[in-house]
Amino acid sequence: MLAAGALFLPGSKTEVSIKGEQFLINGVPTYKGRNFEGHRIEGLLMNSRMIQGVFDDLNPETASRWKYPDTGKWSAERNNREYVAAMPSWRRHGLLAFTIGIQGGSPEGYSKAQPWNNNGYGEDGSLRPEFFKRLERILKRADELGMVAIVNYFYFGQDERLKDTAAVERAAIETTKWILDHGYRHVLVDLVNESDNRSYQQPAMQAANVHELIEKVKAVKVGGRRLLTSTSFNGGRIPADKAVAASDFVLVHGNGVTDPNRITEMVDTVRKLPSWRPMPIVFNEDDHFNFDQPSNNMCKAIASYASWGYFDPGKGDYVDGYQSMPVHWGINSPRKKAFFDFVKQVTGQ
Repeated sequence: MLAAGALFLPGSKTEVSIKGEQFLINGVPTYKGRNFEGHRIEGLLMNSRMIQGVFDDLNPETASRWKYPDTGKWSAERNNREYVAAMPSWRRHGLLAFTIGIQGGSPEGYSKAQPWNNNGYGEDGSLRPEFFKRLERILKRADELGMVAIVNYFYFGQDERLKDTAAVERAAIETTKWILDHGYRHVLVDLVNESDNRSYQQPAMQAANVHELIEKVKAVKVGGRRLLTSTSFNGGRIPADKAVAASDFVLVHGNGVTDPNRITEMVDTVRKLPSWRPMPIVFNEDDHFNFDQPSNNMCKAIASYASWGYFDPGKGDYVDGYQSMPVHWGINSPRKKAFFDFVKQVTGQ
């Protein structure tokens, strides 16, 4: 069994591990004994992309874009505080995992240019204390709630803010050490978000080389422990074989997949890769919904015994979505409610 984390912290309670294609929390398969419409749910990890929990814009020319409508100001601390306050409601609906990003995601949902500076690293790869303090609050609360945090280190459009390969490697290694030194055992690593995206300027993050960076993260150990690590690829794409060989679990995205049958094809194709061995397959980003329909991307993932993750980019008006800033982290829109109600139904929570 592969276990994640480091030495116990006083009061720490949650450990994620992998056995074959299953996730376990504290040694017990997730959703133990649960089936839904004839499909096994036990061992899956229902999740959502909540990427902006440590977000801040260090570019004064763009920071005002994210102001709250009630105050007319942007506040990274308010965003972080409201994120942490919303987490128990996610968990009550059966959500066991979320993806949080140190370089976030596009605060516009989808973007071509990214002039903002949402970067938890200095240009030399050093860790920015204020970003990691916000991350600490989130990881601590997740541990208390028995939730798994999928921590994404790098995001295209912000990667070039690291000056070179040495800075990239320093950021990856120091982030990993920080997580392990804090004793967190409930963390999975999504090293590079969509590593085959052509926007990446750092060679170490690109799909052809990312397996080497994965191995560097896996080599970091504290108290004999390391982090379970993978990397994701563009929506509808099959991960590079070398990346799968280096990974502890497989991350795929469903963005752009409008035919739910393609979800089944993706999972089947991953399992036919030369590097494949029994390991969990996780969709941790998919912006297709239709939860009231008999066939949707989430249902197809479950039927293929793959975990599924909700991605709601939203409109950035503090009403909808979980990515466009400023985010309302509650379950406050019809689409959010439809997702969380369906998760509750599927997981029996």
